[in-house]
Amino acid sequence: METIIIKTAQLLLSLSILVVLHEMGHFMFARLFKTRVEKFYLFFNPWFSLFKFQKGETEYGVGWLPLGGYVKISGMIDESMDKEQLKKPPQPYEFRAKPAWQRLLIMLGGVMVNFLLAIVIYVAVLFVWGESYLPTENVKYGVVVDSLGNHLGLENGDKIISVDNEYVENFYQIIPDIILNDRKTIQVERDGRFLDIQLPDDAIASLIKDRGSIEPRVPFSPYIISGFMKQSPAKKAGVLIGDELTMVDGHSFEYHHELQDYLQANPQETEVILTISRNGETIDKPVYLTEDKYIGIVRDQSNFFEFAEIKYGFLQSIPAGINKGFETLSKYIKQFKLIFSPGTKAYESLGGFITIGNIFPGTWDWYSFWNLTAFLSIILAFMNILPIPALDGGHVTFLLYEVVTGRKPGDKFMEYAQLAGMIILIALLLFANGNDIIKLIRK
Repeated sequence: METIIIKTAQLLLSLSILVVLHEMGHFMFARLFKTRVEKFYLFFNPWFSLFKFQKGETEYGVGWLPLGGYVKISGMIDESMDKEQLKKPPQPYEFRAKPAWQRLLIMLGGVMVNFLLAIVIYVAVLFVWGESYLPTENVKYGVVVDSLGNHLGLENGDKIISVDNEYVENFYQIIPDIILNDRKTIQVERDGRFLDIQLPDDAIASLIKDRGSIEPRVPFSPYIISGFMKQSPAKKAGVLIGDELTMVDGHSFEYHHELQDYLQANPQETEVILTISRNGETIDKPVYLTEDKYIGIVRDQSNFFEFAEIKYGFLQSIPAGINKGFETLSKYIKQFKLIFSPGTKAYESLGGFITIGNIFPGTWDWYSFWNLTAFLSIILAFMNILPIPALDGGHVTFLLYEVVTGRKPGDKFMEYAQLAGMIILIALLLFANGNDIIKLIRK
């Protein structure tokens, strides 16, 4: 329960920051061009608001429905579908009375702010924390794969050399690289031999469904216990942090995954004997496995690998942050394209608020929070610029048409377009969150 609360709190804080600044982008350009803004809301407020106050011409408030936010600009057909105002002659302070180029900038304001925000966050994160990643060449014990990894042609202990004969610097970018760049082959070293593995035709669809199929292989010893899971039979049996696990049921192991395989092969709720070393003394602890056949201990595996650490000065962090922003946008566009490729079944992975909330860690971590907020800011910018009526991109499309042709779409057409766009967005929202519910039911 505590984990869910922390995830939810991070999601709401992140969305609040992004929505307020997105709407601020529209607000600033509207005020710059002397266009009246009637309302500025975080979250939607059908029927009532949680909080509101009037300052000047604008009502500021917080709604109760956390699906976004909005600014209501005078003389504009938006999600409020306020048509009464449009029956009156245009006023100089209204959106519809402004030149097309000003209206275009007002509509692009939110997207521009979101993208710039992402870059600013990336610059700050790189300056404060730097970067840390596991180089592929440092995965010196090879990989551990499950049935999906075997389906791809890999085996435990394979050392990945390249993908389509191109070296991937960050080990954890290998699977995204295969998915996003439609890779066909993996080059590995296996038992001293170099092999060129042809990926199966369904590789991308399989990896989208289950990305956890390739992990670095970790030696078993030294197995120093650094923590416990919430439900930990080992902790109940008296195992302590700092103990070294040396054997299970008298068996020693070469690699960590061999211990996992041994436990999974045991009957449910079987008692196993953990042999631990504590202050030079050898102790046997009987422990019952959980229903999932775990003993509930955590170990620090980072000391087995040499991670690359990159520190940035302030001036260095600026181009690095800009580059990361554009790189993230490029990768997301590639991911988005996969949704329209039926063979990949990427549409089945489309998720709603539960999926978004689950990308946040179960403990509060500012490094992860800001990185994920920057990523969501890029998603928000990209999704809003799509040429769908009711989104900023829909308004931009009609404004570009007006700029090119010199003809402004009629108010009636804009009303119908706005209504159609809202129906599309509601359908997408129901589909994405429906996927979340289906995934929960299947668990």
